[in-house]
Amino acid sequence: MANSFTDGKTRILAVASGKGGVGKSSVTTNLAVALARRGAAVAAIDADVWGFSMPRMLGIDRPPEVVDPDAERPLMIPPEANGVKLISMGFFAREDQPVVWRGPMLHKALEQFLTDVEWGDPDFLIVDMPPGTGDVSLSIAQFLPRAEVVVVTTPQLAAQKVAQRAAYMAKKVNLAVIGVIENMSWFRADDGTAYELFGAGGGQELADDLGVPLLGQIPLLPALREGGDDGHPIVVSDPASEASVAFARIAERIHVELAPKRIYRPELRIT
Repeated sequence: MANSFTDGKTRILAVASGKGGVGKSSVTTNLAVALARRGAAVAAIDADVWGFSMPRMLGIDRPPEVVDPDAERPLMIPPEANGVKLISMGFFAREDQPVVWRGPMLHKALEQFLTDVEWGDPDFLIVDMPPGTGDVSLSIAQFLPRAEVVVVTTPQLAAQKVAQRAAYMAKKVNLAVIGVIENMSWFRADDGTAYELFGAGGGQELADDLGVPLLGQIPLLPALREGGDDGHPIVVSDPASEASVAFARIAERIHVELAPKRIYRPELRIT
């Protein structure tokens, strides 16, 4: 087993949303890179097996390397870009190829991503969850019971209510929700005016309902979308932008302010 992620050394962040279209993968990608830019060792799993997009967003166009392919369980070396090691269904299927799998196959794929990849000893494992509350969420709860969940929503009330279900699902399977990120919070025009195209207050309302902090608000920027399409995350291509500053602040809060108070020492045993 390459790394079971059960010894407490790695913080596991599951980035979830109730629905698609809220920019969850863009948030996951830029958050992972922002943590790496703080000096953390970061690994990521693109567990959105139906809507995999992180290879393109991180700018990775090469598959994992296989170590000792003749072994009973060959290990994969994940490719890395912008300080983030990544494994994704996108390395094993074309972008235009649908993944038509039932729960057991998804469960097995996720298990292999966790155990058949030589991850090293990262400080963070970021998991880009599929939207909703289905099989992958249940598998994450089983494989990664210490995962901390970050919920992504837009300010829109309808999106906030759907995101709430993902948070309740996490709590139901005993995963800790640690915060909310509001994406597409406003669009800032050339004259500096901020237009709240998707309404206002959804992220704060969700955070208040869950009893967790609103970690940050990400503005709607064309450069953020363009960076995802081109493989140049905005936190790297334009670190001074309003969105990049927001991601850097969110990464700092997660890394420092929300750092676990409990210290896991697997070598200590109570007898």
